[in-house]
Parts: sequence; structure tokens; C-alpha cells
Amino acid sequence: MLHPDRIVRTICPYCGVGCNMDLYIKDDYIYRVEAPWDSVVNNGWLCVKGRFGLDFVYHPHRITVPLMRKTRQKAGQRTPARGMDDWVEVSWDEALDYVADRLVEIYRESGPDALAAYGSAKATNEDNYLLQKLFRALFGTHSVDHCARLCHSASVAALQASIGSAAMSNTAKEVLETEVALVAGSNTTENHPIIALHIKRAVQERGVKLIVADPRRIELVDFAHLWLPLRPGTNVALFSAMAHVIIKEGWYNEAFIREHTVGFEEFARAMEKFTPEFAEQVTGVPRERIVEAARLYAQAERAMLFWGMGMTQFAFGTASVLSLVHLALLTGHVGKPGTGLNPLRGQNNVQGASDMGVLSSVFPGYMKVTDPEAAAHWEKAWNLEPGSLPLKNGLTVTEIIKHIGPEGVRALFVMGENPLMSEPNLAEAERRLQNLDFLVVQDLFLNETAAYADVFLPAASWAEKDGTLTNTDRRVQRVRKAIEPRGKARPDWEILCDLAKRIEQRLGREHTAYWDYTHPSEIWREVAQAVPAYRGITYERIEKQGIQYPCPSEDHPGTPYLYKDGFPAGKGRFFPLDFPEMPEVPDREYPFLMTTGRLLEHWHGGTLTRHSDLDALFPMPVLEVHPVDAEHLGIRDGSPVRVTSRHGSVVCRAHVTEKVNPGIVFLPMHFVEAAANLLTGDYLDPQAKIPHYKATPVRVEPAAEEDLAHPTYLVRGRA
Repeated sequence: MLHPDRIVRTICPYCGVGCNMDLYIKDDYIYRVEAPWDSVVNNGWLCVKGRFGLDFVYHPHRITVPLMRKTRQKAGQRTPARGMDDWVEVSWDEALDYVADRLVEIYRESGPDALAAYGSAKATNEDNYLLQKLFRALFGTHSVDHCARLCHSASVAALQASIGSAAMSNTAKEVLETEVALVAGSNTTENHPIIALHIKRAVQERGVKLIVADPRRIELVDFAHLWLPLRPGTNVALFSAMAHVIIKEGWYNEAFIREHTVGFEEFARAMEKFTPEFAEQVTGVPRERIVEAARLYAQAERAMLFWGMGMTQFAFGTASVLSLVHLALLTGHVGKPGTGLNPLRGQNNVQGASDMGVLSSVFPGYMKVTDPEAAAHWEKAWNLEPGSLPLKNGLTVTEIIKHIGPEGVRALFVMGENPLMSEPNLAEAERRLQNLDFLVVQDLFLNETAAYADVFLPAASWAEKDGTLTNTDRRVQRVRKAIEPRGKARPDWEILCDLAKRIEQRLGREHTAYWDYTHPSEIWREVAQAVPAYRGITYERIEKQGIQYPCPSEDHPGTPYLYKDGFPAGKGRFFPLDFPEMPEVPDREYPFLMTTGRLLEHWHGGTLTRHSDLDALFPMPVLEVHPVDAEHLGIRDGSPVRVTSRHGSVVCRAHVTEKVNPGIVFLPMHFVEAAANLLTGDYLDPQAKIPHYKATPVRVEPAAEEDLAHPTYLVRGRA
């Protein structure tokens, strides 16, 4: 039996559950992973990604030295690198000097609005804090955003508008303390497997009644008391019909509404049109199930709401989430254990990146950039001249791409993201990206976006650095350095500090902001001193177990659930809703409605899992098609099909399954060979700016074997 040199406790680098794991190290190699039984998050459980998906750290195509393109790229003439021969290895000094020179040059020529940055939900709190600090403090731009814009920005907008706070209100394990759990638009078993295990246990051991609202027959349906198989894009009708029933039957909590909410009368009038009969016609869910779901949720002593991107990724995502929030306000199922409003965060630090201010409208701690007091607070914290920080929102992720051009965004810094897989309407996004004057990518692999970069900065992986991550429960936890960085790779925070010093020197602003950190704990201390919600969280206090914020002092235990004493906004607000129009609807040319999502074996744009042995478990994209539709189209299981929308076309293999309903098809988002977002339009929710990913009309037809795409070794590390 192999004996480890050391065992390092850290946090899984994948989804937002934040599972603890012990890495067994021998000769600087991770050879075994175990889940500690004493972890309050995962209690000895790990999913397949956490257990077997860490070998991307050692993949032979990982980039571990700084690279620059051999030929200088020009706006409008930018082309992707086709192989390693298009790059030249350089020193860190040469790479960072060049990046600093070009960013400052563009800033001086065109001002702060010409620069933008993408943060990363995969990077630590400390990494993300420094990225937004660099672009705000040194360049005066708020155009710093990240992929939360593409997953839960609608949740943030809806929750902020209704109750004044956007984080998950309760702890996921409280499902064991509830009576009814409603899971909406979340394939929890594949996207948050450990939370799904808690839900299954609650059903099997505690008799919890589970309601699942999802267009597909996901695994949780097998554990559900009630399945609501709604058509994609009809969330508002479904949950507003539940509200209609609750009001009509008098099942609402009159005392809670009177004491803790405003706007009920106008809201109730708006709900009159959402009858169960109307909702059945729109959603496809039988009216009897809608009434039963309303009764179960409203009459429970305690009930929880969980939701995912099947609620948010619409051009009306904010209204979609509001329709769910209203159910909690109607019944008072909030502010107590086993209740609450619980958006499930998709990436390991999407909550933390948002908390750290990597959003174009807020500083760390969700202080609004348009608030003069907030700006003054951060000017003092960063030793800036009063008035240095602009009082206007920056550009969001999707707006950054649309504003690329000589009079708009000219330089883009991308840390740990891959917009050429995650952006909607990818063909248009790629065309716009080609118009950049300067592109820097800081990552582990040369993905689709990095192929267009002028400079590639090799970052250390999660296993090669220290820091903190914040999980979906608002739990701040330690991630620890287990092995030395591969080659010349460096932690993100070190790269950013080194770059910031060079930029300050060129701008003649040395020592305006503090960049001489020696350890991430010093960065966290700066955050905690400036943001009251984190003030009581220190590295020493979370050495063994994380703490859930708000934690205002070092003698505070943390906050497992929110709103015990009321809402941050004072009172929760009801919003009258109408049934929203879809930006595109199926017709004779595009008769199917395509929805997209994730798989258990893969994660996000595939940059990590497709450089892992996990890729062998699910090596290619497949389109889920119902047997009735497959027979009509003359398609067999495994045969090639072409999927075409009004925006693009891809070819993949068909998977004939009853997991989808007739008229609905499903395509996973992880595969460049058939990138789902080549098909999606770039329609945006007006409040959250989130794209309309989940309901795209498409045409499906047989294709030839030779039409199947094959990725290049450059972008996916495979022949």
C-alpha cells in the first residue's frame, strides 16, 4: 500500500456545493482522493467529478509557461492560433511588461471605457477581489463581470428587488428539516450531486414531499411526490397559477403578508388571470397537479424552494424567479430553518466571485457603484483620490462583447473563463471578439477564447495555491496548496499583483493601492476589514470548518439561515406579473424547442473535465430526442443529426429517450464539437442582462457521418 508524503484538506474545484476533500500526495502527485466524514457539507460523499476528475492538473497539454503570439494581432484581422507553432515562449517579465504596456497605452488613448475584464467563478475570493480592484483602482472602469451574469444574475435581480439580498437564504442540508421541497429548473442530481443526495435522503428517511418542476424527466422525478413537466419558458405561468390557487383558496399567511410585505393587493389582482386552466394550456402541466402543488407547498408547516438555471436563463429570467419568490412571501416560508429561497450556485466560487464585486454594478459586499458613499468607502480603502471611481455601472459580460470596437471596448483581460463557449449566439460573439485590439487570457489551457489571445498567462490550478472559496450555502472555506505549480505557472493573485505594480509604475501612481501581499490571508484580511458581513471570518477561524456569512465579529458563529428578524429591504415586495412573450417561438420551419444544460460527467465549458479522464465517460455531444419524434424524423439512437436554429447549425449524434417530452430536445453545453450556444440567440433579460439559453426553436434532421465535427488538439487536447 502506498503511503502518502502528506494529506491536504481542501475544497472540490467543481460545483457550488463546496465539498471538502482530502488529497493524498506522493512525490508531488495526487494519487488518491477521500471525502472526510467530519465535513458538515458532504459528510463523506463525493460525486464522480470530485472523486475522479482532478487529473486535468497533470494533462500534457496544460500550458505552464507564458506565451505570446508570434505575429502581432490587429483589430479586425485577429485570427485563432492553429497550433503551438503560432506561439513563442517568453519570460514572465517579458509577458507582464508587454501586457502592462498595451493596457496603459489603450487606456491613455481611449480612456477607462476601452478596457474590460472577465473574472472567474473557478478562482478564489482573493483572486477575484484583486482583479476587480486592479481594473477599478488603476483604470477607473467598472466593466468587470463574470459568469454569474450567465447563470444566476436573474436570481440576484429578483431577490434584490423583492427582499434586498441575493444569496441563498438557507443551508442545503436543511431539506432534512422541512416538510415540502420544491425543486424548479434544477437537474440537481447531475449539477449538485451531494445536495441531491440530501434531498433523496429527506424523501426516503424523513418523508419529505418533493415537488419537481422540470421539462425533462430528470432522476429526481423518481423520488418526487409530484412532477410538473412544464414546457420550457412557461415558469411564470406555472408558479403564478400556484399563487392564484393559494390566494383563491385562502391558503396564504395573512399575518406574515401584513407584517412583512408590501404590494399584496395589486399583486393578487394581477394573479387573477393565471387560472390553473390557463396555466395548463400554456405549460402543459395538468391543472390538478398545479392545484396539488399549491396545496402541498402552502399548507406545509415548513417548505423550501430550490432552483437552478431552468428558472433564470430566459429573456424574462427576473420575472421567472419573482414568480417563485412570491410563493415564499405568500406563505411565510422564509426566515426559519427548513424554509427559504435557495438558488443553487453552479460553479465552485460563483457565490464568492459575486461577493467580491466581480459584477459590473457593485463593489465587494454588493455596495452599489452608483452610490457616492460606497465609492468614497472604496477610494479610502484603496488609497485613491476622492472622485477617482466613476458613479456609473460598467458593462456586463454580454455587453462587453457587444461593445467591442474602436469606439468601445478595445482591450479585454479574461481570467479563467471561456466566453467563446459560454456566450450566446457564438458565431456573432466570435466575430466581435476578432475586433479587439488586445486580448489577454490567464488560464490553464488554450481553450477557444485563448486561441485568439495576444498573450497567455499560465495560472496555477486550484491544487497549487491557497485561498478561500464560498459555496452556495454562503460558507467561506479554505482551499489549500497541495502541490507545487507545474512548470512556471503562478497563482492568479501573484500574477495580478505583479501586473498591477507594473501598471502603477507606468501610470505614475505607485503605492496608490496596496499590492505587496505575501499570502492570500492578507488579501482576505483587507476584504474583511472593508465589508462588514465578512469581518468575523479569518483564516484561523476557518482552518477546520468554514463559516457562513454574515459574520460581523470574531465571536459570531456565522449565519446558517437568513431573515430571522426581517428582510434587508425592510419588507418583501410583491410584483404584479404578466405572462411574458418568448423572443422566438416554434413554427413549421423550426418546430422543436431546444433546451440546454449540464451533465454529471462534465462541467461548464469543458475546459477542465475534457482534459480529464472523465471525458471517456461521456466523450461526445448527443441530442436527446423523444421516441415519437425520432420515429417521425426517421432517426435512430446514435445516428447523426443536424440541429439548426435561426442563429446557427451543429451536428451531433441522437440519443432517443423518454427523458424529454415530445416536441422538446436537449443539448448539453460542454462540447465544442456541437456547441449549444451556436444555436442560441443573444436576447437578454432587461433587468439582469442574462441570455435566453433555455428555449430556442430548432429544426432536427438526419445528417451524414462525415458531417460530425472533430475538435483540434489545440483547443481540446485530443487528436
